[in-house]
Amino acid sequence: MQKFEVLNEIHKGYLVAVIRGKNKEDAVEISKQAFQGGIRSLEITFSTPGAEEAIAELVSLGDPNMIVGAGTVLDAETARIAIMKGARYIVSPHFSSEIATVCNRYAIPYLPGCGSVTEIMQALESGVDVVKLFPGSLMGPGFIKDVKGPIPHVEVMPSGGVSIDNIDKWVNNGAFAVGIGSALTKGVTDGDYSSVQQVARTFADKLASIKQSV
Repeated sequence: MQKFEVLNEIHKGYLVAVIRGKNKEDAVEISKQAFQGGIRSLEITFSTPGAEEAIAELVSLGDPNMIVGAGTVLDAETARIAIMKGARYIVSPHFSSEIATVCNRYAIPYLPGCGSVTEIMQALESGVDVVKLFPGSLMGPGFIKDVKGPIPHVEVMPSGGVSIDNIDKWVNNGAFAVGIGSALTKGVTDGDYSSVQQVARTFADKLASIKQSV
């Protein structure tokens, strides 16, 4: 049930902030601003120095509405570290059966990056419930609809290539959720993170209007 509950919360929130910070403090501040702007799912990438401590600090805030996960997880060891620090889901840019094993052991959702139907099938066979379409910018929104033709039960979250201008296409093609990365931090200057909250709010408002019109 733990896996189902986390995935259900990610799906309900729909927006996943992909946080690549310069350091732990940077990642935590970006995360807080994104959360205040309406993005509940926070994916702290391990390309961030001190990512595991950023995860631990965000988890320690104790906000039940904040869903903290780990991204750019390249191996099983890193996955276990993230889980021990409180990460509630694991994301990687590739599919790894070793990471899948660790996540299954702890009943943690694993969202591996897949770029082909073969990779998607390998992930599903390992117990994965949602695959990350990566790079989303290369595949495009239509890829989800095409894959759901022969594999209607597959759930897909694009990461990379999601913008305020095309989020409606991802939603309408059946994306499970969407990862938003660099778009969130483009306006950050000299330690002023307020723009992150504004961008997050813009995405949240756009998503609400899209879902209202469906």
